[in-house]
Amino acid sequence: MHKRGGKITRKTVAGLLAGISFMIACGTSAQSQELTIFWAEWDPANYLQELVNEYEAETGVKVTVETTPWADFQTKAFTEFNAKGSAYDMVVGDSQWIGAASEAGHYVDLTEFFNQHKLNEVMAPATVKYYSEYPANSGKYWSIPAEGDAVGWSYRKDWFEDPKEMEAFKAKYGYDLAPPKDWKQLRDIAEFFHRPDQKRYGVAIYTDNSYDGLVMGVENAIFSFGGELGDYSTYKVDGIINSEKNVKALEAYRELYGFTPPGWAKSFFVENNQAITENLAAMSMNYFAFFPALVNEASNPNAKVTGFFANPAGPEGDQYAALGGQGISIVSYSENKEEAMKFLEWFVKDETQKRWAELGGYTASAKVLESEEFQNATPYNKAFYETMFRVKDFWATPEYAELLIQMNQRIYPYVTAGQGTAKEALDALAKDWNATFKKYGRQ
Repeated sequence: MHKRGGKITRKTVAGLLAGISFMIACGTSAQSQELTIFWAEWDPANYLQELVNEYEAETGVKVTVETTPWADFQTKAFTEFNAKGSAYDMVVGDSQWIGAASEAGHYVDLTEFFNQHKLNEVMAPATVKYYSEYPANSGKYWSIPAEGDAVGWSYRKDWFEDPKEMEAFKAKYGYDLAPPKDWKQLRDIAEFFHRPDQKRYGVAIYTDNSYDGLVMGVENAIFSFGGELGDYSTYKVDGIINSEKNVKALEAYRELYGFTPPGWAKSFFVENNQAITENLAAMSMNYFAFFPALVNEASNPNAKVTGFFANPAGPEGDQYAALGGQGISIVSYSENKEEAMKFLEWFVKDETQKRWAELGGYTASAKVLESEEFQNATPYNKAFYETMFRVKDFWATPEYAELLIQMNQRIYPYVTAGQGTAKEALDALAKDWNATFKKYGRQ
């Protein structure tokens, strides 16, 4: 104790008590001034950490983006959720999780926040529908669109712009060689550049059936051929998943598979970028989130001659793409929900969304996406902008994992091995999905 002339004064005691009270208050405050966001281990998570470092500089609140490999992401997140653990304050969860996480009470209801900030007007409509709202058309929101993503295409500009190739292509197909405007042109170009004797191939598409790779790829065809997976409000699938449009779409996807490099039956985002970097294919399907590596000369020796385009239109002019990306949600078991809500207040601001895009994140802000500054910032941003207003997603119901497995099981043998017909595969899938929805009381 501090002594003055060997005696403890009343003033000293009061000062000490005030100091102790201050330290306790500071300790409590400091504890609440930390937030943890859980996400998968990839470049966008690194960009988010850069962004939240700026939040800390502004507010003093320390935010840590904790990551885990993609293969463990869902398991680790739901293990913590099911244990009602408070390790994570927020999670940037996959769009398909929203049904399971909201129905189980793992996510905080953000409907009031959503409406207060008019996010229906602020964010691109499709991102609101698929990242945030559940059930479909309910007006209930569980996340804020965070990392917009979808499937687009890269291509070899030097192959497309070679005068001899252009002349030969026009002689064969009757129109100019350019990035395809529809799936017929996509197919023609894939056929034209498919030259196994030269170790050049027409196209790289998703075929991996271990999670959602193949399904995402096929969705690009289904949605652009004017098809749907089902009625997300009524869970009706008969005549929808196995419609004539979907049969033609699946047949078109199977035909593209015939123009892929050898050994392409288990390919996803890594292999599809390699198709461009290793001079394998004229065109390659991939998530936009993986395109930054293709404009980086350190990771792509063909960076200067790599171009990008949005998923082409189908035979009747429909033009959609399979949605990737995630929304950010507050975890119900967080001990810092109020602080997390303050963070979201900051995150949805126009200037924050602009900064998020500058750092490399894929904003869902309509205002930022529509700006010339954003569209001209990278070689792929314009295609991304065009795509994010034309995306559709897989089922977001709690049983989505079963639905995904069933779709993989039915379409994989047809796409990669030509077993049966597209109609047979989709008819069988309709039966599978009907049984699943009945099991869970959806029908």
